[in-house]
Amino acid sequence: MYAPGGGPALKRRLALAVATAAALTTVLSGCGALDKAMDCVKTADAIATSVSNLQQAVSNASNDAAQIEESLNSISTELGNLKNTTDNADLSKAVDDLTKGVDTVRTAVKNGDTTPDITPITDAATEIGKVCTPG
Repeated sequence: MYAPGGGPALKRRLALAVATAAALTTVLSGCGALDKAMDCVKTADAIATSVSNLQQAVSNASNDAAQIEESLNSISTELGNLKNTTDNADLSKAVDDLTKGVDTVRTAVKNGDTTPDITPITDAATEIGKVCTPG
């Protein structure tokens, strides 16, 4: 096969093309990791907001069960987002802990408890925030 510029020039261009493709692959895979990290941070922030709303609903004088349920639903939605994107063991454990906490509080509210203990939820949400935003 003949190429303008001769054999060595073609080999250099091919080597440069291969190196460029490898570098682009590395950058693009890094972008995927960065996207996952940013999604984790956004989700942790959304969970923190929902937990704050839950704390407010539980401490509210009327202890509005509908408001508590709404906050629990928001947390559950965000948990679904995290479950689909994580391969981090610490984050997986915190997600599992938060899921259990939400289920426990939801059951308590359905059984008429309008002042449930939400400590497991706040603890797990704090851990998710730490894992998603280290340092």
